[in-house]
Amino acid sequence: MFIETEGTPNPATLKFLPGRIILGDKTADFADADAALISPLAEALFGLDGVARVFLGGDFVTVTKTPEADWAVLKPSILGLLMDHLVAERPILRADAVLEAEDVDPADAETVALIKELLDNRIRPAVAGDGGDIIFRGYRDGVVSLRMQGACAGCPSSTATLKHGIENMLKRYIPEVVSVTQAV
Repeated sequence: MFIETEGTPNPATLKFLPGRIILGDKTADFADADAALISPLAEALFGLDGVARVFLGGDFVTVTKTPEADWAVLKPSILGLLMDHLVAERPILRADAVLEAEDVDPADAETVALIKELLDNRIRPAVAGDGGDIIFRGYRDGVVSLRMQGACAGCPSSTATLKHGIENMLKRYIPEVVSVTQAV
């Protein structure tokens, strides 16, 4: 197995591309070891000294290091752990893992479908290219709630991306959208 790595706009974050599906059409972001208990892979990564955050994407894993960690030391450990985990075909998520639910008024189903279509086809591919993801969390009263994950979660330009790029695009194509907020 060969695992490629890519830098991201966030210098504390690297994207690892193992050449196979990780979560497919789902994503999972783990801000700390306690949150990672639903993922044997993320839990193992947090066992490495210097790992601050783990993001599991469709076909990649993004790892953010602590400020004192050095990529020259941490990167080989992550590569070895990923290779061992994936070659052994250990589970990525526990069978009973539950990912967050969305906050949506059922009466807004058509608008939500349009929002998700734009996110999936125009926005997520660009964000995934930088080692992150943007997740739809809800829509109420014209306000779209999104969560930046992976490399994008700690990126200094994430607020500008959210407000100026994504909000402007959604408002242009979907007049019902009033604003976009960052979900916590």
